[in-house]
Amino acid sequence: MSLQAITVPPAHHPPKGLIILLHGWGANCEDLPPLAKFMDLADYQLVFPDAPFPHPYNPVGKMWYAFPESYSFLGTPEFGDRPDLSTSRQELLDFIVDQAKQAGVSLSQTILGGFSQGGAMTLDVGLRLPVAGLMILSGYLHAPLQPQQPNLAPILIIHGRQDAVVPLHSAHQVRDSLQALGAPLHYQEYDMGHEIQPVVLSQIQTFVKEILTSS
Repeated sequence: MSLQAITVPPAHHPPKGLIILLHGWGANCEDLPPLAKFMDLADYQLVFPDAPFPHPYNPVGKMWYAFPESYSFLGTPEFGDRPDLSTSRQELLDFIVDQAKQAGVSLSQTILGGFSQGGAMTLDVGLRLPVAGLMILSGYLHAPLQPQQPNLAPILIIHGRQDAVVPLHSAHQVRDSLQALGAPLHYQEYDMGHEIQPVVLSQIQTFVKEILTSS
């Protein structure tokens, strides 16, 4: 299995860095690319992969893994061993390494981010690779973080106070878990729901430029 993706190439080669953004549950690789034109990131290569599994209710949707009944968005240890999650994890790890090679950049010039379930996958996979930074947008932990996670790159966490899908306390769990590991965090809450508003795009743009300019 190989992940399909939409790539927005840089205005000039080589790119200053690679940005990989993961969609949420039920969306697909076409969900996030329209946001690229609202950010001043033309010097970077942006990649938007499809999750590997079909969505059970949306015929064009994808998912990184299925949700059990009454899912709480608070990580449990056994959840990390789910077969569908394990498959997505390995596919995504291989994909990120391959995309960096194709773009001609190192993992230290790569930022991984994701929305909702894509944010949970970002936490799961991004802490296993020496990437430059992580962006968690309306995300959560699907399994507790492990103390031996090798990479503690800068992490941007943004969540809506009125999020009716992934509750705010899930973002607090992410924040507190990462702080306990000593990760450098930029945590921000906004008066919004489960969405990506223009102010979030501004935060993403600033974070990318700060991290990849200084790396």
